Amino acid sequence: MALIILIRLMTLQIVEGESYRSYLTEGYSVTKTIEAARGDVVDCYGRFLAVNRVCYDITFDKNNIVKDEENEVILDLISILEENEEEWIDNLPISKKAPFEYTGTENARARLRKHLDLADFASAGDVVYRLKERYDLEELSDEDFRKVAGVRYEMDRVGYNYNTPYTFAKDVSADTINVISEHSYYFQGIEITESYTREYPNGDVAPHVIGITGIIYEEEYAELDKTIYGMNDIIGKSGIEAAFEDILRGKDGKMKVTYDANGEIISEEIIEEAIPGATVVVTLDMDLQRVAYNALEKQILNLRNTAEAGKGKESEGGAVVVMEIGTGEILAAANYPSYNLSTYYEDYATLIETEYNPLFNRTAEGTYAPGSTFKPVVATAALQLENITAKTTVDCQHVYTYFTDYQPTCLGHHGKINVRHALGYSCNIFFYEIGRIMGIDNVRQYAYYYGLGEPTGIEIKERIGQVSNPNWAADRGITWNNGDVLQASIGQGYSLFSPIQMANYVATIGNKGVRVNAHFVKSINSHDFSEVLYETPVEVLSDMGMTDYTYETVLSGMLQSSQDSSGFVWGDFDMKVASKTGTPQTTTKTVNSTFICFAPADDPQIAIAVVIEKGWQGYTAAPVAKEILQYYFGTETSETPETDILVP
Repeated sequence: MALIILIRLMTLQIVEGESYRSYLTEGYSVTKTIEAARGDVVDCYGRFLAVNRVCYDITFDKNNIVKDEENEVILDLISILEENEEEWIDNLPISKKAPFEYTGTENARARLRKHLDLADFASAGDVVYRLKERYDLEELSDEDFRKVAGVRYEMDRVGYNYNTPYTFAKDVSADTINVISEHSYYFQGIEITESYTREYPNGDVAPHVIGITGIIYEEEYAELDKTIYGMNDIIGKSGIEAAFEDILRGKDGKMKVTYDANGEIISEEIIEEAIPGATVVVTLDMDLQRVAYNALEKQILNLRNTAEAGKGKESEGGAVVVMEIGTGEILAAANYPSYNLSTYYEDYATLIETEYNPLFNRTAEGTYAPGSTFKPVVATAALQLENITAKTTVDCQHVYTYFTDYQPTCLGHHGKINVRHALGYSCNIFFYEIGRIMGIDNVRQYAYYYGLGEPTGIEIKERIGQVSNPNWAADRGITWNNGDVLQASIGQGYSLFSPIQMANYVATIGNKGVRVNAHFVKSINSHDFSEVLYETPVEVLSDMGMTDYTYETVLSGMLQSSQDSSGFVWGDFDMKVASKTGTPQTTTKTVNSTFICFAPADDPQIAIAVVIEKGWQGYTAAPVAKEILQYYFGTETSETPETDILVP
């Protein structure tokens, strides 16, 4: 026995002594993550819409923090941050002051109860008791308990351990950093680390399209690749930020950090370099986007302030989309009301309570009955199928009498009217008749050619809507009647389309029936712009084979509409504009205002769709398009009092 012990001691001291001596001197090594810079989002001219800024965070390193002193250290750090009016990460869904109550979402509360092994019906008092017990907080005051509990819960939630540091506060000020550095002897295991924070230097520009980033939620984390994401990470939550998360994120690097026995860093070795995310170049023109938004806002406020009750005064919100014809590039997509990405989180509680829902992306997720803006679809179908010619007339005597059980009316008594003037005056009787003759299947087919009720190709979330048809009605237990095809033919009934679909539709008219993919992303470039990694191709989604005869006839009708239906807007405009107004009914008392156009009529370049909720007549949306065209083409018009563009 003595001999065995002697041999083992000799082995430890002589044979392996050097390695143990080295271990005691050098301590240990830890592999840490080097955060990759997130890629930028820029407009079509390279102007920044979403960028990174280097910032400094306060992090906890469990390898060096003094055991059983975390609560005291947390309170001291919070005191420093409070003195400098800074915030720290706290997602505990319990009120900040006693008597303690639940706050936050039900998902957050359920997550907390599960974490504490409590039943679903556990009260806030049960949660507080378990938190005090778990984190040894019984002796603290209610105020101090709540502060420390919020941090300790978050530590556990994100998986804080010897290999995973915990981010206590992000983007702290130089004053805070100086105080902590001056007391580094006390704050053992508390580090100031460099990272990135997302900023939106032009946060008011298309926030619904650009999107926002945020901390990963637990339910999101469950679906993510754990080899790529940690619970502390930031992820794209909406818009381009979410759609191109894999590209924008980049690839984190790795660093080997070696400590001595006292916890002091001896060396740092980069094992794997961080690769920054790529830059996403969007098709939006920042200046045009602002013009579109301002024009939309101005007209809606004009209607609210000067229109009569029932004639636009009730206008709520709206959307406008500008698209380049032939390429499908979306140059502007504005919603009103809107918000600013730069202050999104500070403003969120107010935004969700704000009237007319500024967070809602009306351009892509709002769906609206098109009203008479749908009539060029029906005209196209009838001309292509040779059901009518440019000279065919229908006798409009105000009431449509073909059916005995359903006899809808027109807004006028137009007499014998052809397709050109039917589009110009927006005669319902004409389109009731040719819609009935063709049947709903043909109407639906040409709506497909125009991309109505179809995916547009955009990279962000969109609602598809639908074209009125018997199958859709039957699936919902709705009886399809004779009058439904008539209503579908004038853009009423069950047809609902997004403003982006409507812009793509009118762009397809201007492109002579060839529909291409709408898109928000122009290209993806390397972080330093040295290489173009991807360019969005122009894809033909449908081609109806529109004849020159059909195109010229429909164009003549849309030119006539610019004279008849919205002529007071375009009378002083030094360019021919092909347009169509719509007044789809929303309730028995209100109608939306819809408007589509492309210009120049003799050389189509851009298409515009405008929707104003409860805006009354289609022509009330036309001034929005006019201001956009004035800016885009630099077209001058004579001075016109602002109120004169409100109503004819």
